[in-house]
Amino acid sequence: MPKRRYPRLLEQFLESEAKGGLVLFLAALLAFMLANSPGASGYFGLREVPVGLRFGGFSLEKPLLLWINDLLMALFFLLVGLELKRELVSGELKDPRRAGLALAGALGGMAVPALLYLMLNPGMPEARGFGVPMATDIAFALGVLALVPRAPLGLKLFLTALAIVDDLGAVLVIALFYTGGLEPFPLGLAALTLVFALFLNRLGVWYLWPYMLLGLPLWYFVLQSGLHATLAGVLLALAIPLRRARPFQGATSAQDPEDLEGELEGLEEEVEEAQSPLHRLEHTLHPWVVYGVLPIFAFFNAGVALVGLEFGVVALGVALGLLLGKPLGILLMVWLALRLGLGTLPQGVDLKAILGVGFLAGIGFTMALFIAGLAFEGDLLDQAKVGVMAASLLAGILGFALVRASLDRGRV
Repeated sequence: MPKRRYPRLLEQFLESEAKGGLVLFLAALLAFMLANSPGASGYFGLREVPVGLRFGGFSLEKPLLLWINDLLMALFFLLVGLELKRELVSGELKDPRRAGLALAGALGGMAVPALLYLMLNPGMPEARGFGVPMATDIAFALGVLALVPRAPLGLKLFLTALAIVDDLGAVLVIALFYTGGLEPFPLGLAALTLVFALFLNRLGVWYLWPYMLLGLPLWYFVLQSGLHATLAGVLLALAIPLRRARPFQGATSAQDPEDLEGELEGLEEEVEEAQSPLHRLEHTLHPWVVYGVLPIFAFFNAGVALVGLEFGVVALGVALGLLLGKPLGILLMVWLALRLGLGTLPQGVDLKAILGVGFLAGIGFTMALFIAGLAFEGDLLDQAKVGVMAASLLAGILGFALVRASLDRGRV
């Protein structure tokens, strides 16, 4: 793809994330209002409606909430995996020096919130929530940053790279710490399915449908293995080819005016064929995930009844982890990386702007709520949700104010 198209594609991505953040907020707000309204019983009852699949002797039944969190969110994790692979192979994270600040910031932004949470919640079962304040919601964070007038592109790239590395950390935390006892046989079947998908990649299979068909048994085997089912999305992303089926040639000769329409149609087909399967799948999935999967997840997971709920140590640990641990961890590690010469600040950006971005990274929401659902149930889960939502709201306000103030000062 020609280099001159990259800024335009990036702008489209950032604009889509910003709009998706607004839809996500409205879905969460609606859920919160329903959970604290006279219709609360209907809202909570809807989440528990049993939904099942039956084919002969095979049956799989779950509450609607779990179908959303286990199956629908697998599409979100597939998109996360595609973004990670693209960034690591050909994007901002390919060059360690260019990605130095984002990598350092992400590590600090995961470690410090987790440690702060564990200091407040050292004993079980509360300690299981250490992974909740480690997460960043890229849609919300970029959405708030998009509200800052004339925010530098370099700052948006930094936040995007940081959030993507943060997603990788969240995936590893889920795989290592929020997994039950493993079942060897379905785990082996999942491994064989993944190996077959990787083999298709090596054979140069560019069609997407074989990989997507393999994704269904891969999801089921991962579900039965004891790993969280959504990890199947990340695993499948590893097998999607990033290489192009054939290079883009472009126009080869001048055409008469009456042939222009035919030439343009041919060029459109050629551009589509020249895109890698990974880019095509990412482009197709992105609007469905941003405007469909994530708002549905937010609607079914963000509803918390405040009547009788106490703001306990779990809520406090989550809130302080996101609101203080995130910005302090990111700022500290970015400062250290600069001192060690591991990276440079984006043009027009100072450490005050980085601190502001650190607060924006404290908007945990989607991934934080997801991990909270794996760590807790009942009152502790409600506490974690309140901590996530309260801290995310304050972090967004403080982050916006700090970034804007730093940029305004830089223009004086």
